[in-house]
Amino acid sequence: MERLNNDLATLKSLCADQAIELDASTLRQLVRYGSLLEEWNHKTNLISRKEDAPVIVKHIFHSLLIAIYHPFSKGEQVLDLGTGGGLPGIPLSICFPDTQFLLVDATGKKIAACQAMIKELGIKNAIAMHTRIEELKGVVFDTVLSRQVAPLNQLCAYAGRLLKPGGILICLKGGNLEKEITKAVESRKDHKGFPSKVELHSISSISTFFTEKQIVIASG
Repeated sequence: MERLNNDLATLKSLCADQAIELDASTLRQLVRYGSLLEEWNHKTNLISRKEDAPVIVKHIFHSLLIAIYHPFSKGEQVLDLGTGGGLPGIPLSICFPDTQFLLVDATGKKIAACQAMIKELGIKNAIAMHTRIEELKGVVFDTVLSRQVAPLNQLCAYAGRLLKPGGILICLKGGNLEKEITKAVESRKDHKGFPSKVELHSISSISTFFTEKQIVIASG
């Protein structure tokens, strides 16, 4: 109980510092997700087991930072590409119950864990699906999210065919991205003209755990 209370206090403080307004019920649900994520991580490799930061900070709060730059809207259709343990899709679906999230991953055990956590948390606006991104057909989205370690050029190739006109790709990435961005823009002709623009938003100043971390927003 003490751990949960500490996580709750930590998350509440961090969100307040960034003007992310969440009610007490939402904060508790996010903390509960953090506990479930750690429980499932002992059975299935969802996140690193050698953490250098609390899960509530490094994974959950990190995911929520997307909302600073993109306020999700009612009815918005969002794809979480390579969701792993449900990041960033599950935390964002908790915070934006009127937005629809589809979480996909090619690893069946990870999706099984996501499905179990979504059910236990009572989340109604998120679905987890076991599929390769190449196999997604006949669906398009307003927004594509990715926290997985993949080159931006590759993520833009996927997003180019899965986004509606005017849609955006939002990635949580780290390190020097100059070469990745250049390659992605230079290859846009191969990705249905996507992206025409890429924005970088550093989050290094928010926490020492996010050193060299950035939010990348690519648009058509």
